[in-house]
Amino acid sequence: MATSRRDFIKTSAVVAAAAPFASPAASYKRILGANDRINLAFMGCGRRVGAYYESLQEKYNTRLLYLCDVKKSRVSDVQKELTDQIDYTSKVKVEEDIRKILDDKKVDAIMMATPDHWHAPGACMAMDADKHVYLEKPCAHNPREGEVLVAKQKSTGKVVQMGNQQRSSDHTIEIVNEIHNGAIGVPYKAVAFYSNKRGEVPRPVKQTPPADLNWELFQGPAPRQEYIHNVWDYNWHWYGWKWGTAEAGNNGIHELDVARWALKADYPERVNVNAMKTAFLEDGWEMYDMMYASFLYEGGIEIVWDGKSRNGYKTYGTGRGVLIYGSDGSVFVNRNTYVLRDRGGVVVKESETMSKESGTALGGGGDLSTRHVDNFLQTIRGKEELTAPIHDGAISNHLAMLANLSYKTGKNFEVDTATGRAKDDEVMKQWGRSYEPGWEIE
Repeated sequence: MATSRRDFIKTSAVVAAAAPFASPAASYKRILGANDRINLAFMGCGRRVGAYYESLQEKYNTRLLYLCDVKKSRVSDVQKELTDQIDYTSKVKVEEDIRKILDDKKVDAIMMATPDHWHAPGACMAMDADKHVYLEKPCAHNPREGEVLVAKQKSTGKVVQMGNQQRSSDHTIEIVNEIHNGAIGVPYKAVAFYSNKRGEVPRPVKQTPPADLNWELFQGPAPRQEYIHNVWDYNWHWYGWKWGTAEAGNNGIHELDVARWALKADYPERVNVNAMKTAFLEDGWEMYDMMYASFLYEGGIEIVWDGKSRNGYKTYGTGRGVLIYGSDGSVFVNRNTYVLRDRGGVVVKESETMSKESGTALGGGGDLSTRHVDNFLQTIRGKEELTAPIHDGAISNHLAMLANLSYKTGKNFEVDTATGRAKDDEVMKQWGRSYEPGWEIE
């Protein structure tokens, strides 16, 4: 009996999920063709959608079936950008409600680049609809959603990759392997940092939503409220906790992920946080814009998150990256390069490869995102293993969520290292979130 394209993709995913750490089958020698094509839907046409454009080139053997966004002008912008890159733009369907796309059995994978509050609910809906998911960080809006998301992936067996694209960086893979092989002795501390000079944010003013914005669908799982000026265009990050996860969830997860990867660290024993709003004190920014978080592990090992959203001073010489300290040396690594030093500070080795995706600029894509997306596609086909499977990416996400909970409750707290759960009743009361009725996930 002939195998259909969808049956083939589904079977490959089940095999990959059943043995996530196994090598791809040596007997897999399929030639790319119609049966191997992966049909995609882009959910969210904002700043990150450009990171997926390269995956539409012929060599990746994909086809874009849908563009999905709650704001029509965003879709129009993407259509214009793709006109010169693919010859079937007019055949790509446009839909503002992802639930209608999930009903289409021809769609194999969802590329999800929505506001944070949509990530886990949208991914769970997609997995329930038999879709694979490329999920931008944060993979969850809060710790409970992370737990639900990982459980959902385990039960469905779908391929879910978190968008922490530095996991697919050649130079980062190289230096982390060297750290694991003793290049700096015994690692004991990692400092993940981010410094940006974000400006003043307008105070939110209630008004009528833009004519081309479906405000109901934008809110999705979040409890309903009246529209406020410009919330759809990035400021949802800072206008309260209904939609955003502050800078720890917005950027911190990237660097925290590299830090815990290098230290082979999962859930900490304790979380200590100092965070506050430091700039433009009367503007519309409702969260902290500075956070210094310490995650303490057994044996005195520590991961630090030093995030400054609105102070551009480059404390560590650059805008973002990770410093890893060991008994015999240290490593600096960011998306662009790495530098290995001995204990005296003398440079021993530097990366010979340079990424084109670095810095603190908003959105976009680059070579790391392209590799990361391709790794997702090849894992669906059974040819590779995910570099950032959701069960691992969710732990990095969890660190950021723990830091946010410390800020919101004003408490430092101990953590159960087996489950990642706070050993504090007040913290656990805020473990999840309130949903608009009918949008709950479980």
